[in-house]
Order: sequence, then structure tokens, then C-alpha cells
Amino acid sequence: MKTQRRDAAVFGGALLLLFLSAILSLRFGSSHLTTAEFFGGMLALEGYGKATVILRAIRLPRMLAGLFAGAGLALSGTLLQRATDNPLAAPNIIGINAGAGFFVMLSLFFFPAAFWLQPFAAFGGAMLTALMILAISHRTGLDKTAVVLCGVAFSALFGAGISFFSVLNQDALASYTQFSIGGLQGVTMRDLYFPVPIILLCFMGAILLSRKLELFCLGDSLANSLGVSVRRVRLLALILAAASAAAAVSFAGLLGFVGLLVPHTARKLVGNNTKKEILLSPICGGILLLLADLAGRLLFSPTEVPVGVFTALLGVPFFLTLLVGRKRHA
Repeated sequence: MKTQRRDAAVFGGALLLLFLSAILSLRFGSSHLTTAEFFGGMLALEGYGKATVILRAIRLPRMLAGLFAGAGLALSGTLLQRATDNPLAAPNIIGINAGAGFFVMLSLFFFPAAFWLQPFAAFGGAMLTALMILAISHRTGLDKTAVVLCGVAFSALFGAGISFFSVLNQDALASYTQFSIGGLQGVTMRDLYFPVPIILLCFMGAILLSRKLELFCLGDSLANSLGVSVRRVRLLALILAAASAAAAVSFAGLLGFVGLLVPHTARKLVGNNTKKEILLSPICGGILLLLADLAGRLLFSPTEVPVGVFTALLGVPFFLTLLVGRKRHA
């Protein structure tokens, strides 16, 4: 009973904070709006045309982009960490982000004027990289260590590819830099039509897998003996993780460390329970990105700092702390 009350308080508080973060994201920005203009614009009242355009055409898509990008990356990180039983696993660490970045660089190199192609290149690159990692890892029986090591190898390979093409075309490098940092500037509602349903489907699939993923902490052999097809469940979890991350980076760029930082935060709040972590992580991911984006818009106004800068500032020390902690307990 005590645990249920604590969980209710955690989820209730998280949802309230997400709602407040969304309201703040809509309320504040580079253009100052009075309270009357804010409500008039949100309700599209007569006489508030300018505020309506700012809120509905610019801030609302940006708020939704931050919410779903954070949710998608956090969900991906949770699935990766559970499927590989590795607390350091995340989309930017095991090669998914690198694959997206490489294919975006290819699109900029060969089709520099086709900016509409970038989201599709990012999604396709991330998914293709994940499939290659899974294909190679499949030869080892989808061993969890092999999955991570393959991801690291592909990250290095694609990083070299990005450097090669950037040397050949400095203009492509300039365009790629903005994508590689990650940000929510200029996102429109049309940009979200394709990736958001994918993130929602991945979330529902993760919920369905949560009970079986729970047994992964016992080790592959024991999980198999309890009736869980470890290879199949791990494969499905990794595909869902890849699709969720690919959908997020297709419109938000290569946001780093969200998928690493958020699952650990959720785990601290609800304990080592896979289903609760899968439910809470997307909420926390949305909160993190909305607040980081808001900070980027307001702290150095009128200059806007991309949200990826803030996630990196939070994520790098967190990653190093995790790394040192694992070394001490080894």
C-alpha cells in the first residue's frame, strides 16, 4: 500500500511537472506576449492574430517536438539498457545516432538543396544502422555484449565517414553542424505527422514486452529457463528502441545523452521495475527536453542556444559519474 501511494505521488508529480513545462514552453519565448495575448492567441480570438500565429504555428509545434523527442529518446534508452543489461547503453552510444548523422551528411553532400530529405535520411540511417548491428550480433546469438560492441564499432565507422565527406564539402559540414547539435528550431506540425505515431507505437510495444524484459536482470540462461525467448524478446526490444530513437532524431537532430540520463532518473524514482520505468521515462524525457529548450531560449536571449548543448552539459558529467561508479564496483 505504501509503495502504491509513493508510485501514485511520483507519477502524479511527473505528469503535473510535464504539464507545467508544456505551459511554460508555450508561454515564454523570444517574442514577449502578455497574459491577454497568450490566452487570446491560444483560443484564436479576434484581434489576436499575431499571437495566434506565434503560439499555434511556432510554439505549439516546438512544444510537441520537445515532448515527443524527449519521450522517444528516453524510451529508446530504457529499452536498450534493459535489453542489454547495460546501464551505459543509449542511442548515441551504440551507433544509432551516428548512423542517422552519416546518412544526413550523405544527403547534404549529394543533394545539398533537398532539405526536405534530411528527416527521412536521419530516420532511414538510424534504422539501417540498427538492422546492421542486429544482423551482425545475430551471429553471436544476440549476445548483449556483442550488440554494444557492434554499436561502438559502427559509431567509429560512421564518424570517420562524416569527417571524410565534411573535408570534401565544407558547405555540407556547415549544414550538418546544426543537425548534429540537435535542436527544435523551425519544427512544424507537418514534421511530426510521421515520427510521432512511430514513437507512440514503440511505447505501446514496450509496455507489452515489459514483463518479459523484467526477467533479463536474472541473466539469459535463467530467463530462458523461465520460459522467456531471450533472443526474440531482445530483438524486438532493440528494434523498438531503434525505431523510437530514429523517429526522434528525424526532427530533433542528434540530441545526446537523453536516452542515458532519463532511464536512470526514472529508475531512482520507481525502483527496479521495468514496466514502471517504461511508463515514467517518456514523461521525464519530455520534461527534460522542454525545460532545456526553454532555458536555451531565455537564458541568453536574444541569442538562442540549441537544446542539444544543454543536454550535453547535463549528460557528459552524468556519463562519467556512471563510468567511474561501475569501475569502483567492478
